Amino acid sequence: MSRAAQWFDQIVLDLLRQLRWSFLPPLLIYFAYGVQGLTSVASTFFVKEYLDLEAAFLAGLAFWVGLPWALKMPLGHLVDLIWRWKYLLILLGAVLMAASYGIIAGLLISPEAMLRIMPANAWYVTSALLAPCGFVLQDIVADAMSVEAIPHQRPDGSSFSADESRVMHTTMQTLGRITLIGGFSAAAAMNVWLFDGADALPQTEKGALYAQIYLLALMVPLLSLTGIAVALLQRTQMGARLRKLGLSGAEIQSRLTLPRDPVTVNWWYFIGGGAFVALSLGVGLSDVPQSQELVFAGSMLIVLLLMRQLIKSLAPAQARALIGTAIIIFAYRATPLNGAAASWFEIDVLGFDPQFLSVLSLISSLLTLSGMVLLRPLIANNTIAWIITFLALTEAVLSLPNIGLYYGMHEWTAAMTGGVVDARFIALVDTAVESPLGQIAMIPMLAWIARNAPSNLKATFFAVMASFTNLALSASSLGTKYLNQIFLVTREVKDSSGEVLTQADYSSLGMLLITVALLKLAIPLVTVLLVQMSPLHSSD
Repeated sequence: MSRAAQWFDQIVLDLLRQLRWSFLPPLLIYFAYGVQGLTSVASTFFVKEYLDLEAAFLAGLAFWVGLPWALKMPLGHLVDLIWRWKYLLILLGAVLMAASYGIIAGLLISPEAMLRIMPANAWYVTSALLAPCGFVLQDIVADAMSVEAIPHQRPDGSSFSADESRVMHTTMQTLGRITLIGGFSAAAAMNVWLFDGADALPQTEKGALYAQIYLLALMVPLLSLTGIAVALLQRTQMGARLRKLGLSGAEIQSRLTLPRDPVTVNWWYFIGGGAFVALSLGVGLSDVPQSQELVFAGSMLIVLLLMRQLIKSLAPAQARALIGTAIIIFAYRATPLNGAAASWFEIDVLGFDPQFLSVLSLISSLLTLSGMVLLRPLIANNTIAWIITFLALTEAVLSLPNIGLYYGMHEWTAAMTGGVVDARFIALVDTAVESPLGQIAMIPMLAWIARNAPSNLKATFFAVMASFTNLALSASSLGTKYLNQIFLVTREVKDSSGEVLTQADYSSLGMLLITVALLKLAIPLVTVLLVQMSPLHSSD
């Protein structure tokens, strides 16, 4: 076998060999969540053209729309408590999503009938609040279903080895991220097709197009429900095969159902979740100075207290490994970014138009899919500390093209290559290489939870650890804000008459880009070194 054929077998065909029929139910739910991006463009134009909502109101609404995700911690524990009813939770989520899409479709198709009940703005707010409630319910259940999808016994009743189980869990979580990104990519491609030539349509036909998209989006909840249908079909087929082998009813039940220890109510999760929401509401609806910092600090304290409740159910060695792993991934995800200043420079100075930026976005999502497949052996065969070190070094190197673009590298490369390697070429190549990296970091963490969390607390573990690692993104946002305050960059702003109100000033952007690149390298590497030298080190 040639090297190319061997590589293809190990990277692509091996993934297909590891794909199991039992993986499909949670993957369908993840894919449905990705496809919900189908309405993102239509929603923007619907609000702009049909509603009279102010920008400040929409910003406030975004705060409320995010609250259901703040409830993920207590909802995760609730799912563990009522796990036998998990399919009803998926159904409830689908109903909420369908109602959200149906409301906007109704406003576009039969506005008179809808307005007789309540104003269009009120309908839109209702729709905006229903959708995330449905998605968060399904997401919590799908996370725990991804653990159930891993078979715990072979057909002959023998157990899988620890290494075999590790590979299956890593593959399952990798496929989960792949299907999620695949859903986003499919939605982006459909939007490119659906909106082709839409600018030239009269307003009535534009409204009909928006309605068509929202009716098409009703496939999203239906797609998520196919996860239930496939799971029930799998259970029926497996039961029939086991009965043919002459197994008793009790033996069949033990093969069909992953063992779960009894679950007792831990009120700390509900108290912590309530405190999380109360803090977000109290600070978010007031004009408290440093409100973002207060919400971050308070949320971090609450999540750490809930994590302390979690690790009580683990063996000491597992608890130390989980803490060390969480700290490493938190540090990696908390590194600051360039912020909007870099995008302004690309638009104003490099001349990147909206279409080209859209192309970059689509390329990024598509290459993320292929990159996660190609890098899967790296994820499965190395420790989390090694993976984060690799990602930190790689991302620091990939920061160099952006720095080079600021200092005019594209002018030199374009002159040397007859205009081929220009700014857009460099941006395309950089996007292509960097795309998969951000999604890789979470896969080892998810696989670790799937393997090691107690069987009766899978949903709780996923929810609390997701809240902790998502707080790292808040820390990243705060760091980005502080750096942009230190290295001040302004873009040109004009009033309606064309008079310049603010002059463009990109003189500090170079130091901003260099500082971000150094922090991307230093923060994760120092954290990995300190954790691996401490009792919290992990070889997993």
